[in-house]
Amino acid sequence: MTSRPGVNIVPIHGKTPTIHESAFVAPGCTIVGDVTIGAESSIWYNCVLRADVSRIVIGERTNVQDGSVLHCDPPRPGDPEGSPLLIGDDVLIGHMVMVHGCVIEDRGFVGLGAIAMNKAVIGSDAMLAAGAMLTEGKVMGERELWGGRPARKMRDLDDAAVAGMRMGVVHYAENAKHHSAAVNEALD
Repeated sequence: MTSRPGVNIVPIHGKTPTIHESAFVAPGCTIVGDVTIGAESSIWYNCVLRADVSRIVIGERTNVQDGSVLHCDPPRPGDPEGSPLLIGDDVLIGHMVMVHGCVIEDRGFVGLGAIAMNKAVIGSDAMLAAGAMLTEGKVMGERELWGGRPARKMRDLDDAAVAGMRMGVVHYAENAKHHSAAVNEALD
């Protein structure tokens, strides 16, 4: 793992973040402990990823937008696995999101300011609406839209909504390349 300009990378408990060389991590981010970030993923300005008590795994081409907070929970009596944060490939995580010890399957979407709590699951091609709170242990099925506080299923997503989310993944992967170049240019 190489250093990243303006990014706070903090090893703890013998674990150092692993960031794929093609991933973009914006200045102002803090990445702590047992974090893995996959190829072509992007972590945008002022995000905190803190894996000090369990692990955070982020797949490929996933984006975590500005100001989001990612954390996990340790093993406990009766829960030897704890609540790692496991995020798949091609996931969109909006601005100011908090995801904590949950699972986001491939192509899942978490809207602006939403919260997903321990052991919750956001299914493939599913969307947690902006501002929603997915409480502990709730499971969203594939292609479902959930919203509200607490979040409940609102409807199934149609092909157009799913296509729109996939376009968002492509946009952020491309935009990350531009930001990476701009950050590097600003340092020269």
